[in-house]
Amino acid sequence: GTGVITFGFKAGSGTASRIVEWQGRAYTVGAFVQSNFGKRRNITIRGLRAGPELLEPAVREGTPRAEKGSIIAVAATDAPFLPHQMKRLARRVPLGVALTGGFGYHSSGDIFIAFSTANASAALAPSGRIASADFIPDTDIDPFFDAVIQTVEEAILNALVANDDMTGRDGNFVPALPKTWLKEKFG
Repeated sequence: GTGVITFGFKAGSGTASRIVEWQGRAYTVGAFVQSNFGKRRNITIRGLRAGPELLEPAVREGTPRAEKGSIIAVAATDAPFLPHQMKRLARRVPLGVALTGGFGYHSSGDIFIAFSTANASAALAPSGRIASADFIPDTDIDPFFDAVIQTVEEAILNALVANDDMTGRDGNFVPALPKTWLKEKFG
């Protein structure tokens, strides 16, 4: 994540997770992002369109910009889901990106995937037998959708908050998201 810029601020890798209760059992939904996208004016934090307030410090002139960059996001869970359900979870990842002000511009190389660690034994079933897999019904999937959206949003913000100003090769400078401003706005 050394050269990664998100909304004109130093970014990188970010993670977040949530616990989802279903039928008396706790499942974890997590997100990992490599965040490298977005225009400064669009950054949104916890619903606040912050871009107009965060025009300074600027990226040093000549520093490559990531406005039309890309994001890689992985959603993972230990909840038992079938492949079509995992595709549905992966389709919620862009909603988390959008909550931060990301729009997926033309030429963005966005990659979103999702997987479950449940049902590993189903793949190891002996040949000649019917294998079975547990799964949460489609009608009960909404809390997991919410968790994916929330964790992706938080992982992007964590990637921003975890970094400091960076000066790289040839004097390229990328500022960190101002921590003082964050404390003033969100405590």
